[in-house]
Amino acid sequence: MAQFVDWDLAAATAGALSKSGPRVSYAEATDVVGDLRRLTEEAAGHVADYTGLRPQVAHPPVRVVDRRDWAAANIAGLREVVSPLVERLSGDKRPGALTEAIGSRVTGVQAGTVLAYLSGRVLGQYEVFAGDPGQLLLVAPNILEVERKLGANSRDFRLWVCLHEVTHRTQFTAVPWMRAYFLGEVQAFVDASQGGEHLLERLRRGVATLSDAVKDPESRASVLDIVQTPAQRAVLDRLTALMTLLEGHAEFVMDGVGPQVIPSVESIRAAFNRRRESGNPLEKAIRRLLGIEVKMRQYAEGRKFVHGVVDRVGMPGFNKIFSSPLTLPRLDELGDPDAWVNRVHGPAGATPPLG
Repeated sequence: MAQFVDWDLAAATAGALSKSGPRVSYAEATDVVGDLRRLTEEAAGHVADYTGLRPQVAHPPVRVVDRRDWAAANIAGLREVVSPLVERLSGDKRPGALTEAIGSRVTGVQAGTVLAYLSGRVLGQYEVFAGDPGQLLLVAPNILEVERKLGANSRDFRLWVCLHEVTHRTQFTAVPWMRAYFLGEVQAFVDASQGGEHLLERLRRGVATLSDAVKDPESRASVLDIVQTPAQRAVLDRLTALMTLLEGHAEFVMDGVGPQVIPSVESIRAAFNRRRESGNPLEKAIRRLLGIEVKMRQYAEGRKFVHGVVDRVGMPGFNKIFSSPLTLPRLDELGDPDAWVNRVHGPAGATPPLG
């Protein structure tokens, strides 16, 4: 198969452009790594007790990584997803050897540049592409940098982050079909790219889309607008509903457990929300183009949906959402918890739980 992205160059670019983390001594770095590993285990107990969800498959230990390692892990995952997508988008038309070689290096630099930017912002991630059942990554320099900027209590902030990320791990290990379903939807997105316009035309349209987004502060365009075909929109609706659920569930659990085990959780949440909303105009434009603004909206929309369902049917009733792909919320149900409750539990299920 032709190589459309020079992944080795992408990794080298990400490594070269990634900003250095906060200054720490070797002893301090060792303490941070040990603390995050310990707090991950503590968070796992809190998440299991609060949600009633317990892992059904074995998972590898948390990986505490630096920015370069995070980028490398994501490049390994992206290679699995992007390569077949671009292969299909290109159709039967193949560029010449020289054009292909140059193009793969250009896209390699572009991919590495994007990952370098993200590597300085991500606190943690449950990476599902590179292996089964996936692995939890915590980006130590970013966690340390943010807690210092917020002036947060170190133990409280680190546990707060771990609660969110461990919830994601729980979603994929307590619900054994979740990873296969997610990967199947990603593959369906790839498959739906067949029959669309030629890649060159999409790239031209994508340049215009990105340009318009930079000029218009109110634009909601993202990189997905470059490659999306009509057939892909239906798949993307399902993926959007799933990701909004998973992000909202993690936020709900974080806020539910936090007050019980994190004394300074209110000040951390307030300061972190202000950080999410801040940023210079260029940074905000980049976040829009990469779809990060969409993800930020998913936190609020998903949390509101989960809260609404739990209010109506309790946590055990909410957990029915993980029974099968058929019980996942549809995109239009995210703004209407009653619609999901009525569909899955029946009209009687809308009665608020006692206690």
